[in-house]
Amino acid sequence: MKKIVSLIAVLFVLLMPLTAAASQDDAVLTAANEMPFEINAKACVLMDVSTGTVLTGKNEHNKLYPASITKVMSLILVMEAIETGKLTLDMKVTCSESAAEKGGSQIWLEAGEIMTVDELLKATVVYSANDACCLLAETVAGSETGFASLMNKKAEELGMTNTHFDNCSGLDDDTETHLSTAYDIALMSRELLKYELIRNYTGIWMDTLRNGETQLINTNKLIRTYPGATGLKTGTTSKAGCCVSASAARDGMELVAVVLGADNSKERFKAASGLLDWGFSNFEIYSPDATEKYPETVKVNHGVLQNVELTHENCSSIVIKKGAAGKIAFETQVEESVAAPVKKGQNVGKVIFTLGDEIIGECIIKTAQESEIMTFGNAVYSLLRSFARNL
Repeated sequence: MKKIVSLIAVLFVLLMPLTAAASQDDAVLTAANEMPFEINAKACVLMDVSTGTVLTGKNEHNKLYPASITKVMSLILVMEAIETGKLTLDMKVTCSESAAEKGGSQIWLEAGEIMTVDELLKATVVYSANDACCLLAETVAGSETGFASLMNKKAEELGMTNTHFDNCSGLDDDTETHLSTAYDIALMSRELLKYELIRNYTGIWMDTLRNGETQLINTNKLIRTYPGATGLKTGTTSKAGCCVSASAARDGMELVAVVLGADNSKERFKAASGLLDWGFSNFEIYSPDATEKYPETVKVNHGVLQNVELTHENCSSIVIKKGAAGKIAFETQVEESVAAPVKKGQNVGKVIFTLGDEIIGECIIKTAQESEIMTFGNAVYSLLRSFARNL
């Protein structure tokens, strides 16, 4: 009995209040590099697809006419509709008069003609057909005007602050407000590439429709000529000039180069290829790994458990200059103890990765277990269980 009383007295002392350590803010620093060479276009940007890091740019926030690169946003909404089941690839769609009347690049749809969503996607992605794109837009939203509203809503969600769409195709003869920027286009290109289904279309060089009667040749010549090309979309009007959003992947890294307002098609592809070449030659993806870089457990004050196990969140990948991985250092900051009650997933520290004087990444350390606060009742219960095991 004396042993029990003594143990309870010790427990009361241990249950005195304790102040928890203060949390620290996360910090990840990234910066764009200067334009590596002259680009003969009004604006451009080079962005890493996985992280959204801008590697270089020129006038990337200037508002310009995007021409048919507009269809990248249209395709995002079509992909969403397929993902939610509103559309299916084998769904048959009847062409409206409004879609059939679209000018510019087209596959000459006739009012009343029936095509599947799969066929319309091929026509839109590969041949940049305005009539096919309009028919898809009407199928998703009921009208092209309603679809344009959805496009602008999605642009806002993606942080495309300098973009406004008036239509689904990029035709700009009758508008002065259908505008975007190289940076915003890179954002929506990155979003579209998240859908694996779209890659079944963006990588097509040649195909046919109408039982071989209509030939489709990709307007993006880089699909055929650039090693690792994955897409994505061209655009050309008298207002916009020659434009392209070109994506490619090599060695575990995917980049998108957006070029707006080139004088001719040759210049836009030359600029995009040059940007992609420079990006792949000078940068790589680095994935910080916090495994075995922090203690296995942390002490719990006033808890039912004396220690709780720790785990870590997966660290976000970052873009670094090639050859810099060996220079990356890390520092572990983990609290010496935490006060009960402890919740599972509670932040207790982080592993900080640095390159020189710059913080390039952080991995959050969390508790993998929970521990209730030690009360008089569960203290007695634990003590009795201990005695029972020793009988």
